[in-house]
Amino acid sequence: MPGSTLPGFPVLSRDFLVLDRIRFGYREREILKDISLRFERGKVVALIGGSGCGKTTILRLIGGQLRPQQGSVSFDGQDVHKLDREGLFALRKRMGMLYQFGALFTDLTAFENVAFPLREHTDLTDPMIRDLVLMKLEAVGLRGAAQFGISQLSGGMARRVALARAIALDPPLIMYDEPFAGLDPVALATVANLIRRLADSLNCASILVSHDIKDTFAIADYVYLLAAGRVAAEGTPDELRDSDDPNVRQFLEGDIDGPIAFHYQAPPLAEDLGLKR
Repeated sequence: MPGSTLPGFPVLSRDFLVLDRIRFGYREREILKDISLRFERGKVVALIGGSGCGKTTILRLIGGQLRPQQGSVSFDGQDVHKLDREGLFALRKRMGMLYQFGALFTDLTAFENVAFPLREHTDLTDPMIRDLVLMKLEAVGLRGAAQFGISQLSGGMARRVALARAIALDPPLIMYDEPFAGLDPVALATVANLIRRLADSLNCASILVSHDIKDTFAIADYVYLLAAGRVAAEGTPDELRDSDDPNVRQFLEGDIDGPIAFHYQAPPLAEDLGLKR
């Protein structure tokens, strides 16, 4: 079952992932400015905002691929960025990740893609791995496609196989980076429904990065809107829909004019062109 727990993977308490006053940038370019977020298990929390506002950077900070210049990321009481290499490796086993466009191994079957993390990170027998893989594929509606090659799958099916792989170890945290990108309306609705059902059945925290407002708001419990390196607004989908905040209105309505600037900060064009007297 999707909600089973593998040996050695403890059940987490609520409010187990907290980002506290995070600042991060690349050299002189500051991406995140004093960002604080919290995530509960059993909840789908969406991160929305314009391209380049730091959504994927937040996922990388949570996974320990990046280190903040200030602030902390606490996962089940552990400071992610104080862990040594072995501790960080163990931590990542408890995080599932659905990458944009799936990132499946194209030379493996659907079955072997889902089996991969089980073979790499557990000592389970082949019969146990077989049963778990089939249950994960059943959870996403693709047990009948277990022996398909990746080239035989549609885009939506491939995304569902990637989702089955992301939940193979029953992680208490699943991160979704643009899971709806490139999907047709039916496949998109199917993946969105799966994200919601898995959050409920696994009782895990789900972090959803997406530009698709309609389907994101349909399944999210809470939403953070990021702009200019900060949390510009937050609340339930209904609260954001009813908000008069100009940042919220501009993003939800796709308005060019508003506080979220189209042009990245730069000196006047005439100055760059050497025309300034």
